[in-house]
Amino acid sequence: MENFTTKASAQPLKNADELIDSVETFIFDCDGVIWKGDKLIDGVPQTLDMLRSRGKRLVFVTNNSTKSRKQYGKKFETLGLDVSEEEIFASSFAAAAYLKSIDFPKDKKVYVVGEDGILKELELAGFQYLGGPDDGGKKIELKPGFLMEHDKDVGAVVVGFDRYLNYYKVQYGTLCIRENPGCLFIATNRDAVTHLTDAQEWAGGGSMVGAFIGSTQREPLVVGKPSTFMMDYLANKFGILKSQICMVGDRLDTDILFGQNGGCKTLLVLSGVTSLSMLQSPSNSIQPDFYTNKISDFLSLKAAAV
Repeated sequence: MENFTTKASAQPLKNADELIDSVETFIFDCDGVIWKGDKLIDGVPQTLDMLRSRGKRLVFVTNNSTKSRKQYGKKFETLGLDVSEEEIFASSFAAAAYLKSIDFPKDKKVYVVGEDGILKELELAGFQYLGGPDDGGKKIELKPGFLMEHDKDVGAVVVGFDRYLNYYKVQYGTLCIRENPGCLFIATNRDAVTHLTDAQEWAGGGSMVGAFIGSTQREPLVVGKPSTFMMDYLANKFGILKSQICMVGDRLDTDILFGQNGGCKTLLVLSGVTSLSMLQSPSNSIQPDFYTNKISDFLSLKAAAV
């Protein structure tokens, strides 16, 4: 008989207490785990309160780059959740934190294909930027011999989710990446889809990033999930052992992979994009340690386990 190994299938979460006791920090994805669109998922406030009461550190990580940490703080507040800015890590912040971590020169500029969140975080980090929403209305008039000028001081192009993507931005960013020596190509994330409304899935940040991969023939450096940059940053910032972290998310290819790449425990919740049939499909190779319906199962499974 041939020798082969198969990855152990995810186990349904039966004893929440055991998992809670085994970790120090819970990292939660936001959309599909904490809320869906603008609606809080049932039982979230009570679950977070219970985890805090047991001395657990809570961190909220999102690949959505349209808001800054401060703007996300306001969203949590609007939904009645008491979460501090220090506990929020959006991919907009990750882009600025990455540039800081590599000592990106302050005399260089960042061209932004994305929305307000990235601009706010770059500003807080002290970086010069151009592009963003200001370029949303710009058009190119193609006339014979027309040549588009671009700023030679742009040392990085950051591409995030952008509802106002246009040909001007694609050409400008492409020129910077291809023609400015050493220009970095950074993506906040490569998510295929996103939840703009709860009625359907919408094209995600990956579609914007894909336009630049197509035009530059270069792969971006991704700072959001499932890249390990944010996990390393969090572990260093809080001094946490990665084995003491549990990543809780609703997406296999970003959240669960993010946890696995970072050497953490992983819990998939079925309150977002992944269904049980998708998890158990023979074509899915990403298996979390545990799965459950929603994070408030921590409360009922806790009670059942006592």
